[in-house]
Amino acid sequence: MTLTNHHSENEVNEMFSRVAGKYDLLNNVISLGTQKRWRAALFDQLTLKAGMDCLDLCCGTGDLTIALAQQAGPSGRTVGLDFNRPMLTIAKQKIRKAGLSKEVELVQADAMHLPFPDGSFGVVTIGFGLRNVPDAGQVLAEAFRVLKPGGQFACLEMSQPTNPLVKVGWRAYFRLFPHLAQLFGGKAADYRYLQTTAQRFVSANQLLQMMQAAGFHERHYTKLNWGAGALHIGRK
Repeated sequence: MTLTNHHSENEVNEMFSRVAGKYDLLNNVISLGTQKRWRAALFDQLTLKAGMDCLDLCCGTGDLTIALAQQAGPSGRTVGLDFNRPMLTIAKQKIRKAGLSKEVELVQADAMHLPFPDGSFGVVTIGFGLRNVPDAGQVLAEAFRVLKPGGQFACLEMSQPTNPLVKVGWRAYFRLFPHLAQLFGGKAADYRYLQTTAQRFVSANQLLQMMQAAGFHERHYTKLNWGAGALHIGRK
């Protein structure tokens, strides 16, 4: 195991349990809608057709899961997987509100040990979750395993800007993160975790190399917001 997050799984699980109820509100306010635009970029690059089997890892409150289900349609199958029960509870409510309860299955499980046979899905995604697992390489290996031959993997994640001016601005912005969270009722320490994990996660180039080690080909990434985020795409 190569640790990419040194926080224990229990610590991370407890943190997400605390923030689950306000996670969407706080992230939408703090990100100024950036994450929504990044998800749109994912679908611009992903080859997703009606009737496909899709898996959304670390699905959280289900935004990306819902978008996948809408693309795959009633003839497809969409699974949202997360290890945190409160986040899945919120995801279930949002999926029901979207009228997609029949199209979406929610599974509580560890992304490092997926409870699915080899070659189960045509698409596997993970949005803003890879930096929260202890071993990102193991998650990539599992994603590759459960993909069908020719299937696509897509990862949205925070990254490190390379432009010096953007880097300074991004660091200053992240320092405000916990204080903004407190204004909306969040716990500063929890959002400080989100800040530090985003800053300490592997670079976009390093993640591309990890995808290669996991077996993916046709690998590439796109910088988002001048490198503050990255969209990685690979194929089995």
